[in-house]
Amino acid sequence: MQVILMDKVVNLGNLGDVVKVKDGYARNFLIPTGRARRATQANLEAFAAQKAELERIAAEKLADAQRRAEKLEGTSVTVSQKAGVDGRLFGSITNSDIADALKAQGHDVVKAEIRLPQGPFKAVGEYPVTLALHTDVTANITVVVAAEQ
Repeated sequence: MQVILMDKVVNLGNLGDVVKVKDGYARNFLIPTGRARRATQANLEAFAAQKAELERIAAEKLADAQRRAEKLEGTSVTVSQKAGVDGRLFGSITNSDIADALKAQGHDVVKAEIRLPQGPFKAVGEYPVTLALHTDVTANITVVVAAEQ
């Protein structure tokens, strides 16, 4: 299926690109989330009329993400969890726990922005974490997992 991208999509294309994707990917993800529209003649003409406005909105999103990244870069957040004598946690620290801790510090972060490629943390220690605030903007923070007293 041919679609027009209404926003930058990682590993697919930029705003305004007409790309061919599998039907299910378009119907179940791209179109419902507003990231794409079917590439019909009417939609191509409508996109051409809206292109300046869409580019302005995309630039605002990027600027907002860059501002948030500057505030978050180098931040350290501490999360406490019950742990055994050997330092292993009774449970784990997930991206939801990290998002809650960052919100408690006053940062506006959604759990979907937190990237944990190795999975949840299951031991006490310091861990580097990457936040994907935008397709082009990332911020690095440190998560300190401490044993609860």
